[in-house]
Amino acid sequence: MLVGFREEDNPRYVADIEQCEVMTPELGPKVGKLARLLDTLRGRESVAQIEFAAGDAQTALVFRHLQPLAEVDLAALRGFGEREGLAIYLQPGGNDSVYPLWPESPRLSFSLPGAAGVSAVELDFLPLDFVQVNARMNRKMVAQALELLAPEPGDRVLDLFCGLGNFSLPIARRVAAVTGVEGEHALVARAAANARQNGLDNLDFHAANLFEDQRQASWARQDWNKLLIDPPRAGADQLLAYLPQPTAQRVVYVSCHPGSLARDAGILVHQHGFKLTVAGVMDMFPHTAHVESIALFERR
Repeated sequence: MLVGFREEDNPRYVADIEQCEVMTPELGPKVGKLARLLDTLRGRESVAQIEFAAGDAQTALVFRHLQPLAEVDLAALRGFGEREGLAIYLQPGGNDSVYPLWPESPRLSFSLPGAAGVSAVELDFLPLDFVQVNARMNRKMVAQALELLAPEPGDRVLDLFCGLGNFSLPIARRVAAVTGVEGEHALVARAAANARQNGLDNLDFHAANLFEDQRQASWARQDWNKLLIDPPRAGADQLLAYLPQPTAQRVVYVSCHPGSLARDAGILVHQHGFKLTVAGVMDMFPHTAHVESIALFERR
């Protein structure tokens, strides 16, 4: 039984590894143990994929299986989780089929520190939710984004592609109001729950396809003086084409693809009257060719 990452040149094949130095230390040294565990399962051929998710206090494994697993296999998975201190989830179908096997109610969460006089926030997530893979760098990225956004108590901030509130909640600690917009309904629900859990009542969240014209949406017709945009690799050119913000004085753009950021920077500068004042990169994905970029645009 091979357990490892899919090969870059041919994703049909799996590279057999015993450990991984760049994974979370709660799991990286245990890849070989995981392979030996799978080799003992009666239903090992039905386990097609294993995903992992790491919170501050809990690391989880999600076993995607194509056929029901025997009780003896479930007991083996529970035992592995208990011995190794890992939460075990099963995924018999699509993303909405994921459920915990051990312990009964695991909790995945991460905290984002506050500034002087500002409380930290804690965000809960489910194992297949999108979160940044590098928790330490994510904290630095959020701090950098807030520094560039320069939030003031009277600000009204629009956070586009907000996910489960990675930027929205820390911003809300410092401003009058934040509206977050995200395409995935499940993440919107999680963001709202995180706001309640942190005692924040100055946020509202909306589910919307930001690659479609949203000019008639209630949130799009409000006045915001600052924007934060954190799109997927495709960027935000479609959004910028239909969502001019004449009252916005400052835009912080976080990007996982420098090419789409460069294209969208041209739109903000040449079509919307901004100037690029700060830009930089973060090594969010060590030992890969990928970087996370961040840029500040200010109204001319």
